[in-house]
Parts: sequence; C-alpha cells; structure tokens
Amino acid sequence: IAQGVHEGKSEEDLGAGDQGLMFGYATDETPELHPMSHLLATKLASKLSECRNNKTLPWLRPDGKTQVTIEYEEKNGQTIPKRVSTLLISTQHAETVDALPNGKALTNEEIRASLKKHVIEAVIPKEMMDKDTVMHLNPSGRFVIGGPQGDAGLTGRKIIVDSYGGWGAHGGGAFSGKDPTKVDRSAAYAARWVAKSVVAAGLAKRCIVQVAYAIGVSKPLSTYVNTYGTGTKSDAEILKIINANFDLRPFAIIKELKLKRPIYTK
Repeated sequence: IAQGVHEGKSEEDLGAGDQGLMFGYATDETPELHPMSHLLATKLASKLSECRNNKTLPWLRPDGKTQVTIEYEEKNGQTIPKRVSTLLISTQHAETVDALPNGKALTNEEIRASLKKHVIEAVIPKEMMDKDTVMHLNPSGRFVIGGPQGDAGLTGRKIIVDSYGGWGAHGGGAFSGKDPTKVDRSAAYAARWVAKSVVAAGLAKRCIVQVAYAIGVSKPLSTYVNTYGTGTKSDAEILKIINANFDLRPFAIIKELKLKRPIYTK
C-alpha cells in the first residue's frame, strides 16, 4: 500500500489509498442541502445529547438512536417533504427520575412525555406534524442497560443510514478509523462537497456525484453526476463545470478540506 500511495512520489502525486466508488448527495429541501428525514433524525439525536449534558433530563443515558419517516412528493425529479409520518426514539435511561439510587422510580409514561416535550417539540417543525403523526418512544419498554454492556459491535456498521439516511447512494466503505489518504472517507467528503456546491449554485435542485479510484493512482478513474432531471443545464454540462473547478486527487482533497486538522474528537 505504501509503495502505491506515497513512497517515491511527490506530495501532489499522492495515490489513492484503496480502490472503490464514493458518492455525494445534496438536495434543496433544507437550508443544509441535506435530506430532511435524515437531518431531523440527526437533530433529534443531538437534542438527546444536549438534554442529557445540560441536565434538562438527568435520567438520560448515552445510548440512544432516532428515526424519522417523512411523506414526500416527487415533482419533476425534485423531492418535496409534506409531513412527518412517524417518529422513533429509543434511549437508555436511569432507573430513577433524578438518576440517584434512592430516587423516585422513573416510569415509561414519564419518559415518553419528557421525550415528546423536550426533544421532539424542540426539533420537529410544528407544521410538519399533525394528529396522525405516530410516535414510538422507547417502544421496547425499559432500556436501563445499554452501550457495550448491553450490545457488542463495531464502529462504521451503519454506513447507509448515517450518511444520507437511505437517500442518494453509498460505495460501501466505512469512514471511521481511516486516515484521509483512504478515499472511502476523504472522497466521500469531497463528493458531498461537489454535490452541495452544484445545488447551492442553483445548477440543480437535487444532485448525486460518484467518483471512482484505483489504489496508487491519484486522479479519479471516473466522475459521474446525475441531477434527476432538476438541472438548469444538462448533466454533461454540469460535469464539465465540476471538472473545471474541483481537483479530486487525494492530495487536493486533503488540502482543500483541511483533513489533517486534529478535529476528529472534541
């Protein structure tokens, strides 16, 4: 791997650390240019963490996950969110309300009411919910034992749902535990950067970008773009714009996105 990636090569000639396909996706349905269903699920998870750390809900524990189902209308290739159909939150919790050994017992009803008030209502836009929105809040019941004690696994195993929540596509490579010469991670970031730029520039309402690499080769083997019929120019014209404005060699991606900054943990 070393001889293909960097040994005997200039910095700019840095080869890809592996072969594979990477994808980036963007849509104008949210200001973040991200699918609303996945964005809201991420914000719910972030709010769980916030409520745990600021003691709004002192009984919350770190293990938790969320899921949001949205009804969409597709119009000429554009995806338009209409309403939140279903919300799912499963979160670990203490046995007591104040999380102390001899405190008042925490009931499932209290958990569900608090999650609705402090998490869901704080994150989900009111206009996206209605009387028919279904909420599954800790549907399995008690969830006291969590984390590695309750379930064992490896990082990077939810790659589809963690990237775009099922939208767009994914090359199959996990991001975790890889230095930026590994295009599984860096080129996936770059493809998202390109797709987001296409939508932000008004060239399309929705866009997916695919890049392919060979180990030890710096330039992508191919670059592909699909705007699902929403482009203001043809996909071929947009691809020319991409090729003229983005350098997708590993060296350039690392430099432009500053991937050697130590921000992997906070």
